[in-house]
Amino acid sequence: MNCKNCHTELKEHDDYCSNCGGRVIRRRLTFRNLFEHLSETFFNYDNKLLRTIIQLFKEPEDVIVSYINGVRKKYVNPVSLFGLALTLTGIYIIIVNKYFPEMFDFASLAAEGQQEMQRKQMAFIQEYQSIISMLYVPLYALMAKIVFIGKKQFNYTELLVVFLYIQSQISIISAIIIVLLGVVGLSSSIVGMLTLPLMILYTAYCLKRIYQLSLSEIILRTILFGAVLFVFFVILTIALLVVMYFNGDLQKMVEAQRAAQQAMNF
Repeated sequence: MNCKNCHTELKEHDDYCSNCGGRVIRRRLTFRNLFEHLSETFFNYDNKLLRTIIQLFKEPEDVIVSYINGVRKKYVNPVSLFGLALTLTGIYIIIVNKYFPEMFDFASLAAEGQQEMQRKQMAFIQEYQSIISMLYVPLYALMAKIVFIGKKQFNYTELLVVFLYIQSQISIISAIIIVLLGVVGLSSSIVGMLTLPLMILYTAYCLKRIYQLSLSEIILRTILFGAVLFVFFVILTIALLVVMYFNGDLQKMVEAQRAAQQAMNF
């Protein structure tokens, strides 16, 4: 008998391949052993995925700094975890759009005349969610490089690893929380008020432990991080308005607002 993974010859009673370490499967695939395999892979406390997610809450520095320092087998690597996070994000968007569409309806929060534009923006975000999430990582790494300019322990590539782990954890937990909030019927505004502060607090918590900062230091750095992010979004908003001006969307939005205002006056 040969290993199905690497084709190395196996002994009759081998349970694992001596070459690649793959488990020897002798039984045909059934619903029962498929469920057992999935349970063992995703829900067993000793498996790397669950251990990684739990440890990213308890001691994020043990996962992140260990990987940067060369530990590769103890936890799930950041790229694989990020890939899983993107998959779960796509699944939760499908679930929410199908069963709880009101959670993504932020148009009701927009000013008169901007509802349609808000719907288009939300549709764009959902369609390109994976790309947007990937762009956040290098952006946050660059911002951290600026905010932690006096801290020399991580280069830019290492900061990419830091935020791959942080963004993955936030995406995985957010997907679960948002679906649960949809089940209990909370509105989009409440969801935003609950999830955004938790994301900020978790990121600050991870950076505090990774950089070994005091509470006052991380509060100051978090405020500075927010200021840098605000400047970036101001620049992005200006760029977006310029694009909207040249493709005519800005004029449409102004006209819609003017019509809504006139309707209110009557």
